[in-house]
Amino acid sequence: MTRVLVVEDDPQLVRALVINLQARHYGVDAAPDGATALRLAAARQPDVVLLDLGLPDMDGVEVIKGLRGWSRVPIMVLSARQASDEKVAALDAGADDYITKPFSMDELLARLRAAVRRTEDTPLVPETTLVETPEFSIDLLAKKAVRAGRDVRLTPTEWHLLEILVTNPGRLITQKQLLQEVWGVSQSNKTNYLRVYMAQLRRKLETDPSQPRYLITEPGMGYRFEG
Repeated sequence: MTRVLVVEDDPQLVRALVINLQARHYGVDAAPDGATALRLAAARQPDVVLLDLGLPDMDGVEVIKGLRGWSRVPIMVLSARQASDEKVAALDAGADDYITKPFSMDELLARLRAAVRRTEDTPLVPETTLVETPEFSIDLLAKKAVRAGRDVRLTPTEWHLLEILVTNPGRLITQKQLLQEVWGVSQSNKTNYLRVYMAQLRRKLETDPSQPRYLITEPGMGYRFEG
């Protein structure tokens, strides 16, 4: 059973989420504040975290940082905050998705399913288990990236995006394809997600992120990996 940790201090929303998730056979734990969330996450080892940023005891971004100190669990932010800098701060801290309140339960569940899919191991043919460049290497079976002899820490979303690109070298992957595969959505207004995550991947892997050699943008169309 897929276990979801709901971190939210609005009892009505918690009740709605618990009812909808349990009806679809998810196991659900709920935390009304950040401290409880971090304690439950360590004890229950959830498969996905749904996190409100406006918690009574600490900012949700601090919860994200706390979780990312030891876990790669997918973190989906649910927040009424709509400013782009708030979204970027949450994504930069290690969140995998950002859903603005009020939201459709159907969209939330679709994106939750996508988050679960990202963490599932998919069998890879032997030819695609290791991708090497002069600057970094990607071990797809071990889900590990190494640059300059050091492991590169990637969130599940960063990893899934990178995996799609490096297993299709030289091929243009459209924005719509990436949004559908990684986030479970295809709306064009979500392309800012791609920009944020590609910028993060370049910071972690490219020697000069402003002049990428491997993770290439095709303006208005999509992205490709040049090995």
